[in-house]
Amino acid sequence: MTGYEQEEPVTPRTADAGTDVSHTAGTEASHKEAREDRPQRTAAADAADSAPDNALGDAADGTAGEGEAEQKDGAEVNTGTIEKAGVPEAAIPELVIISGMSGAGRSTAAKCLEDLGWFVVDNLPPALIPTMVELGARSQGNVARIAVVVDVRGRRFFDNLRESLADLETKHVTRRIVFLESSDDALVRRFEGVRRPHPLQGDGRIVDGIAAERELLRELRGDADLVIDTSSLNVHELRAKMDAQFAGEEEPELRATVMSFGFKYGLPVDADLVVDMRFLPNPHWVPELRQYTGLNEEVAGYVFNQPGAKEFLDRYAELLQLIRAGYRREGKRYVTIAVGCTGGKHRSVAMSEKLAARLVSEGVETVVVHRDMGRE
Repeated sequence: MTGYEQEEPVTPRTADAGTDVSHTAGTEASHKEAREDRPQRTAAADAADSAPDNALGDAADGTAGEGEAEQKDGAEVNTGTIEKAGVPEAAIPELVIISGMSGAGRSTAAKCLEDLGWFVVDNLPPALIPTMVELGARSQGNVARIAVVVDVRGRRFFDNLRESLADLETKHVTRRIVFLESSDDALVRRFEGVRRPHPLQGDGRIVDGIAAERELLRELRGDADLVIDTSSLNVHELRAKMDAQFAGEEEPELRATVMSFGFKYGLPVDADLVVDMRFLPNPHWVPELRQYTGLNEEVAGYVFNQPGAKEFLDRYAELLQLIRAGYRREGKRYVTIAVGCTGGKHRSVAMSEKLAARLVSEGVETVVVHRDMGRE
C-alpha cells in the first residue's frame, strides 16, 4: 500500500464570501452512571507520536441492546435500556471499532466511513466507548452509526479496552471490530517515507516499535470481525474494501458543490473542475441588466439566449456523468465545480444555477455557492 498521507477531518464546505453551508449533528449530553468501583475519567490520552497514517480517520458503528433496571446498593441502575422521560426507547447506534497496526491505514478506513455518513471519533479512550454509545442513542436519531478508532497512542487507556468490550457485551451491544494489518517491511517503508518514529519504538528502532505493537494488539486481532491486510493495497483499494463492507446495497453517491466566481478575484483554491463563461457576451454592458445578477430572470434569459450557452450546458452535463462515474471508482466522494466569469455576478451565476439544477435532476446531492456575487 503506497501513498498514505496525513488527512484532515472532513469539515463542511464554506464559500470565501458567499453562502456558508454546514451540517451539524447535535447530541444531548445529559447522562449519569451509577456503577461500583468506577475508575476516574481522564481528559486526554498520553501525547505520543502518531503513525504516518493516523489521519486516515476513525470509524466505528455500534448497537446497544436492551436491559432491565436493577437495584444495586439501594440505587436503581440501568443495565442497558436507554430511555428518556416521556419518550420511547431510543434507537441504539451501530458501533464499529477500528484498530490495527500504526501505518496500516486506520485513518483511511475511518475517513471512508466518515464519507459514508458515520460519526467518527479518533483515539477515544476505550473506557468512554459505552458512554459514547449511550449519548448517540440519546441524539434522537442524529447519530445512528458510530465509528471509533482505538490504537496504542493512548497507551495508558488501552488496557481498559477489554473491560469496555465486556461492558458492551453485558448490555447486549452489537459491535464489529475492524483490524488493519500490514507486513513489517511495508510498515518500515511507510515510517521511513514520512521520517517519523513509531509510537512505541522509544530509543530503539522502528522494527522494535512494530514488534511491541504487534504483541499489544495480538488478542484484539484475534477478536476482530474483519481483518484487512494493506501490505500491497493503495488508498483507493483500501477504500473500495471498506465500501464493499459498509456502503450497503447502494453505491455511495458523489456530492457536488457548484461555485460561481469572478476571475478578477482569483481562482477558488478548492476547485476540482473550472469552467470559463467569458466566451458569452457580458450582461454588464447592457445598461438595463448591469445592476442585476444572474439570479434575475431577465439576466438568465439574456445569458442563455446567446449562441452556445444551452449547448455548453447540455454537453458539460454529459461530461460530468463520465467524471462522476470515474470519481466514484476512485473513491472520491466530493467535487467542487467552479464556474467563472469576469466579476462573478452575471454569467457564472446564471450558469451555476442551471448546472446545479441539472445535477439535482440526475440525483446528485448539490449545493450552490456564489462566492463573489455582491462584491462589486
